[in-house]
Amino acid sequence: MLNEVERWLTERSWSVTDRPLHRILAAKQRTGQTVSVVLPALNEEETVGDIVAVIRHDLMQQVPLVDEIVVVDSGSTDRTSEVAAAAGATVVHRDEILPRIPTVPGKGEVLWRSLLVTRGDIVCFVDADLKEFSSDFVSGIVGPLLTDPGVDLVKAMYDRPLGGAAGQGGRVTELMARPLLNMHWPQLAGFVQPLGGEYAARRTLLEQLPFPVGYGVELGMLVDALHLVGLDALAQVDVGVRKHRHQDGQALGRMSAAIYRTAQLRLARGHLVRPSLIQFERGEDGFEPRTYSVDTEERPPMVEIAEYASRKVA
Repeated sequence: MLNEVERWLTERSWSVTDRPLHRILAAKQRTGQTVSVVLPALNEEETVGDIVAVIRHDLMQQVPLVDEIVVVDSGSTDRTSEVAAAAGATVVHRDEILPRIPTVPGKGEVLWRSLLVTRGDIVCFVDADLKEFSSDFVSGIVGPLLTDPGVDLVKAMYDRPLGGAAGQGGRVTELMARPLLNMHWPQLAGFVQPLGGEYAARRTLLEQLPFPVGYGVELGMLVDALHLVGLDALAQVDVGVRKHRHQDGQALGRMSAAIYRTAQLRLARGHLVRPSLIQFERGEDGFEPRTYSVDTEERPPMVEIAEYASRKVA
């Protein structure tokens, strides 16, 4: 491990208990910063309402830490929007944001567009499929941004059980993302959950970053933030255990391909390799190939979008 990473693990890796809530609230009041929580959601009616309700109760009603909760629905066919709204979130459909630019499927697309419908100085992203959700996931990663002006982005770290086995979740992280980071961006090797969907950042950083439209968004954001603000502006906080819905092996394969492509673009911009993935399913005549396209499109930094710039002026 690099000496720089060892130092970073000591100085920039914390526990949620390191910053009591009263200290975080005092810093928020002193600095006047506002906090937005964004949940990207696609067919998450079973979990999104509980997550919104916990955040509203713990961090808006009990204490004034969060200023707004926005659920961005990316085309749900279930009751995700209704459940989220009933729980107290502001619900916006992905296609209603920046209609001048046609939408494409993908998590990164939703996160990018969310910058246009939120106001917070700090934006906190939380996946909408979490079970047994704790508001520590929000206060833990927002805390360092409110108390330390030298921190620009904070990732949550946690245990990820798979079934009854502790620590066996995060298969794409262990098989794809961690090797890539260790080989090509060893400064980022200290991140426990580099692909985790729970992280917070200053708007001033997010608006300068390109957003891969698909599953590569988390890796791309870490790499780009490293180059833009440096390792010491990045941090992680231990918030306990993350329980969520797991995807099947083929879905994980497609996710891995998107993440690899995101890394490749950052290693050699402009060098195009065939952006597709072939997987196999057994059919009546044996194994049949299925070809899936891999996300290659990226949205530009939001600061370059005229609508966003005009909103800031207004």
